Order: sequence, then structure tokens, then C-alpha cells
Amino acid sequence: MRRNPTKGMVLAAGVLATSILAQSDSNPKRGMAYIGGSDDHDADYDLLLSSDSPITWYFTWSPVAAPADIFPDGAESRIEFVPALPSTDNLDDNIDALDQLPNSSKHLFTFNEPDGSTDSGGSDLSPDDAAKAYIEKIVPLRDRFQISHPSVTGSPRGLEWLKDFNSSCWDIDSDNGCPADFVTAHYYGAFEGLSAWLDQLADFYNQSGSGLESDLRIWVKELALPQEDEDATFAMMNETLPYLDQLDYVEKYAWFGAFRPKEANQWTGDGVALFQGGGGLSELGSYYLGGEENGFEVGQQGESSDGSGGTGGNDDNNGAGDGDDDDDSGDANSSAGLRSSLSVLWIMISVACLWNI
Repeated sequence: MRRNPTKGMVLAAGVLATSILAQSDSNPKRGMAYIGGSDDHDADYDLLLSSDSPITWYFTWSPVAAPADIFPDGAESRIEFVPALPSTDNLDDNIDALDQLPNSSKHLFTFNEPDGSTDSGGSDLSPDDAAKAYIEKIVPLRDRFQISHPSVTGSPRGLEWLKDFNSSCWDIDSDNGCPADFVTAHYYGAFEGLSAWLDQLADFYNQSGSGLESDLRIWVKELALPQEDEDATFAMMNETLPYLDQLDYVEKYAWFGAFRPKEANQWTGDGVALFQGGGGLSELGSYYLGGEENGFEVGQQGESSDGSGGTGGNDDNNGAGDGDDDDDSGDANSSAGLRSSLSVLWIMISVACLWNI
């Protein structure tokens, strides 16, 4: 049956509008995974945390907030810091550190990748030990914070750990288990794997007895495509962020890459970096901050606390250790614009074909 092509064009326009809205700063889901270290770049945070940025929250994998001097004027009070209790090591001291936080910190992450080894950044906790510490030390903190269950790796091993943890919780406290207010997720890989992982978490937490004491809310607090070049990573981000923006049970997410290429770890590779070697926004960084709709361009640099740098400046990507890279921001912007136009054209053609079957 021939369908009305006008309807197809209307639907295509709706899809396009949805895509544009996903990039607007009206969506508060995006956050920042703050790496820190001895080689901080104030100018980078001047962009990431500016008033035009969609970033509304950040975390540091610890109960200690980022240094106050990385924040542009007024940003520290409007961007929520989410503390974390990454392991059972120094747990009492870390809990005491929470007393120093402002009332604007309302959420709390718990044990980081307990199913992973400490060498890989995990906390290497048995489900039983984690359940004991959670019930004894963390549950009382719900008087002050909304707390998450532990953040497992996005893998079958991670899901099995969660199931064993939940069983241990009910064995220890048959009346309450390990109550949580929201769920955290990590995923490093392609879009298809991420969507499947979120489906698995949703299936687990939507069943009774999972410990979740509210409607399903997932924070994807670590997200990236490791060991790929920037083109492949951009394609993954371009597919993933609109999906997460429209998924109602995903409340927040943060890209793992708020750094320059030389600061990337060996496992992720430097393709995840939101900045170029000299401090200008990479194509990923511009897109993550909302692109030209929000006033962010490839190569754009922020202003450091001493007044150096400049918003709108272009980065030739010749940072220390980067070698000779004649990256041209105009070409990069043209490439990004062409990809966007082709994506829109593909959507409109596909929908038009659908309505003319």
C-alpha cells in the first residue's frame, strides 16, 4: 500500500528535531569524570564547566571534590559533586570525609568495579565482604545521600557479581537486604554492547528483591570506546548520546575522556580524549559539549586561571609529545558538519522510503 509521502516528511522532521534537542543544553544528563593529577589544565575545565556547557555533575572516584580553582566563577555551586566510596580500604576515613561536603552533594557512589582486579582499577571485593560493609557502613548514609549499588564492570562477570552480592545481602539482612536509590553502570565498547548491557541491568533491577527501592534510575558513570581512532569513536558517541538522552531510565552519564591524548591510559587509548594535544576541543569534545548549538567548536580553547589561553582560539594539536600534526580546525568542523548533514539526509531518505512501501 502506498503511504502519504507528506507524513513521511513530517516524521523525518520529527526525528531531526529530536536529534537536535538531544544536543541542546536543556538536557541535564551529561557529567564529567574528573581525572586530575599533577598536570591539570585550567583552560580545559574553563570550557567543560562553563555556563554554556551541558555538564551538570562530576565525580572523582573518591569522597574528595576537585580543587576549587578549576571552576569558572559560579560553576562550583551549580555543578553537583558526587562523592564515591570506591572500596572497603580506608572506608571509615572516607565516610568521615563526606562531612566536609556541601548540601548540594546529594548522591553517593559505592564500591568501584568490585568484580575487577586492583591492577585494572577495580576494588576486588567478594560479594559477601561487600554486602557486609554495605549494610554496616553505607546503608546508614541514606539519611544524608541517595546511594547506589556497587558499580560493576559491563560484563557477564559483573552481572554474576551483582546477583551474588544481592543474595549475600538477603542472607545477612533477611528483612531489608541492601537497599539502594539508584543504579550505576560502566561500559567500554560499541553502542550495541552498551544497549544490551543496559537491558540486562534493567531486567535485573526491575524484578522484586533486587534492592532498588525506587523506579529504575541508571547513571552510566563510565562510558567510552577503547582502543579505536577518533573517527570510530566519534561514530559511536554520535549514536550513543542521543540514545541515552531519550532513554527515560538513564538519569545521568559521563564520558571517560575529560583529558588530552597524552593523559589517556594505555587500555582506553587516546581516541577517547575530549581535547587535542595542545588543549583545543577535539571533535568528540565539541560534540559532547553540544557543538556549535552551544557555542563550542573543534579546536576551541578555554582561558586558564592566569588569563592565558582564549575562548575561540584554535589548537594545532602540537602538544608535547604529539609530534607533527597539522590538524586544521576548519577542516575538522567541515568534516563534522558533513557527517551531520549526511546523517540527516540518510534519516529523511529512510523514512521517506518507509512511507512509500
